[in-house]
Amino acid sequence: MSWKSKLHGRVWNLGGNVDTDQIFPGYAMAAPVEKFKEYALAGSDIPDFARKVQAGDVIVAGENFGCGSSREQAPVALKEAGVGLVIAKSFARIFRRNAINIGLPVLVCDLEQQVENGQEIEVDLVSAEVTICASGEKISGTILASNVLETLEAGGLIAKVRKQLKIL
Repeated sequence: MSWKSKLHGRVWNLGGNVDTDQIFPGYAMAAPVEKFKEYALAGSDIPDFARKVQAGDVIVAGENFGCGSSREQAPVALKEAGVGLVIAKSFARIFRRNAINIGLPVLVCDLEQQVENGQEIEVDLVSAEVTICASGEKISGTILASNVLETLEAGGLIAKVRKQLKIL
């Protein structure tokens, strides 16, 4: 997925305390990476998410998104399924870091109560501004640090380091 600082997508509102077992169940840990997308949110209230998600869709959640284990496979599964961005009131620290490191944008913004499943939103990652398309309402999130934006723009931490070291 190429870097876009402005995203438009359909919302999947998941609520609060979505843990990594819901995002990527433990039984899927032995699956090859190319199959991870099939298990995205398989342990959640939307076990068929992988069949319904469309490229660029946005996950919106409440507090503590990605809590639980530190498995890097959870953000990888979301990214491979086509999720363009995860917005939450707060993130488990290691999930947030893992997501950024693999190039999956995450934004801290209290949006859970303002949007419903299927609504479309536009997000400017640089200004951290979310626009609800139907109403035009704008909600501000927490601005991402410049090093986070650089990592996302590069496509993840490994790609950023390769670029910095001029390694192809």
